[in-house]
Amino acid sequence: MSTTRPLAVGITPLETRRDVIVRLAGRAEELGYAAFFVAEAWGHDASVLLAEVAVNTSRIQIGTGVINVWGRGAGSIAMLAASLDELSGGRFVLGLGAGSPQLAEGLHDVTFRAPVSRLEATTRQVRRLLDGERIIPSEPGGSRPLRLGVLPPSRVPITLAGLGPRAVRVAGQHADGWYPFLLPVSSLKAAEADLHAGAALGEPGRPLPRICPGIPVAISSDPARARATAVWWVAFYLTSMGPLYAKTLRRLGFGDAVGEVLAANPTRGGTPEIPESAGMLLDELTLWGTAANARAGLDSWYDAGADMPVVVLPPNQSAHELEDILEALRPTAPVPADSGPNRWHP
Repeated sequence: MSTTRPLAVGITPLETRRDVIVRLAGRAEELGYAAFFVAEAWGHDASVLLAEVAVNTSRIQIGTGVINVWGRGAGSIAMLAASLDELSGGRFVLGLGAGSPQLAEGLHDVTFRAPVSRLEATTRQVRRLLDGERIIPSEPGGSRPLRLGVLPPSRVPITLAGLGPRAVRVAGQHADGWYPFLLPVSSLKAAEADLHAGAALGEPGRPLPRICPGIPVAISSDPARARATAVWWVAFYLTSMGPLYAKTLRRLGFGDAVGEVLAANPTRGGTPEIPESAGMLLDELTLWGTAANARAGLDSWYDAGADMPVVVLPPNQSAHELEDILEALRPTAPVPADSGPNRWHP
């Protein structure tokens, strides 16, 4: 693996052990990872966790990876970002996503309607606020628009999660980074076309967002255990995390494999299964096997166009096992101590 390619760590919302998350952030910094991202769903408030991470680290970038746009308004999101950027000394990256019907309606009691439009509108408003501008009211003639009273010490990068073509174009037009989760490695290069199309709609000379795919990890010296974890990743997200992932894979030509996974896992709560005929999904969507296998798989993501892959750690493994994974995938060239805050574009 090249000595110049950055690598980040991601924590899913299924990981709810606050002490483990903070410990892993410190270890990731020690090992030279470039960034540490915490997702939010129905558990901890990601901003509170990241505040603790910020005061227990000094160099690694930290960020939301991601928070949805239904639980907070643009003003609240911008204040969150400005506060965490100040607390971390300019190391914060704001990751936003459109979420799911279950999150919007089942937790935040907000109708899930036009999610990509909401993601785009929220991103625009947050960017304006973080840049010291006033929001543009959605209903003219009301109260005077406000600016933030506290601005971040540096320009906060915004990264957007998105899998569908329109969402990817929104990332291309408005974001500094693109964070697709559970996208097949063989589809990454083709998806860049939508990023380019979106970037062309932005200001002249706008750079392409940094490509930061989130890749679930399943590493063990025991091949059977590694495969079982990889199977869990794929089966769980296809059966229990809304229709988006299955819809995306069908669109990308994996419809037969998706159908086989769903047929093999008709109910929740059992042991996840993936038929051998659908086993290509494990290689397409995860880094699994021995440490050597996973490192080789990581090379394929860089070769496909990833600028900074995000290795997403499995929940419910011991802290020691998770630290072993970080050690196994550690970057070969640690981030320099004087690399400075928010050096987002390579």
